[in-house]
Amino acid sequence: MTDEEKRLWYDFLKKLPITVNRQKNIGNYIVDFYIASKRVVIELDGAQHEMLVHEKKDEVRDAELNKLGITVLRYKNLDIRYNFKEVCEDILKHIDLTAEDLKP
Repeated sequence: MTDEEKRLWYDFLKKLPITVNRQKNIGNYIVDFYIASKRVVIELDGAQHEMLVHEKKDEVRDAELNKLGITVLRYKNLDIRYNFKEVCEDILKHIDLTAEDLKP
């Protein structure tokens, strides 16, 4: 896992009261994090994803996952570094949980 993936996992996702899988195979893809009960994928993107070729691949990947009924949430590594609280709040919103639902 990248440093940003470790931070999101250890400081947030691991504390959720639902199962979150890391590096999960879905179809032909390996996603960073998957919450099966909510059908949500969380992807963290480094700078390489800003290149046109990677943007196009990400669009195709997201469309394929969407066809399976899966919502894809994408965050830049910079968001994890500098806007961590906002990223966590956005994830909670998409999985219908609140900060009060987190494990102690």
